[in-house]
Amino acid sequence: MNENNKNRLEILCRKHHKWLYSVAFKISKSDSISEDLIQELYLYLGERNDENLYFADSFNLQYCRTFLISRFYNLKKIEGRTMELFDTYDTEDIPYDVEYDERLELTHTQLVNELNEMKKQKGWSSAYLFELYWFSDKTFEELSNDIGISKSTAFLNVRKVKNKLSSKLKNPFKNDYE
Repeated sequence: MNENNKNRLEILCRKHHKWLYSVAFKISKSDSISEDLIQELYLYLGERNDENLYFADSFNLQYCRTFLISRFYNLKKIEGRTMELFDTYDTEDIPYDVEYDERLELTHTQLVNELNEMKKQKGWSSAYLFELYWFSDKTFEELSNDIGISKSTAFLNVRKVKNKLSSKLKNPFKNDYE
């Protein structure tokens, strides 16, 4: 590091450290992360001898601000890609519940049969709407846009069929959660 760069860093540290800290804290909301970001900035500026980074006696503060923000976002992006390793070797395996699967399959079959019966009756359009909503990943908004009805109409029809189904079908999982 040359002498001019060292002097600029000293001025930046002495005069602008509080401002740099406030910028870093505003984006990170953490004391330790703010200090780490500022230390990275000092190291980066000390290693670089780029005339675009400084003025006659100090560094470009807007560049410093942008550096802190981009380093913080890069840090968050990297943290978002990493996964925690779980210590699952101490836990016991839960045996597979075949009975639960059979109840689930039976309930699904009953639901589909009841929907097919509802399609044959007077309120068939609601049953079709319920089927489109329930067996797809569409939201009410997407469903209403596809069909050309309002979101509230789609919601009311799906709720009506759901209430009919819940009154006609027995919930085999009700006792599991009580």
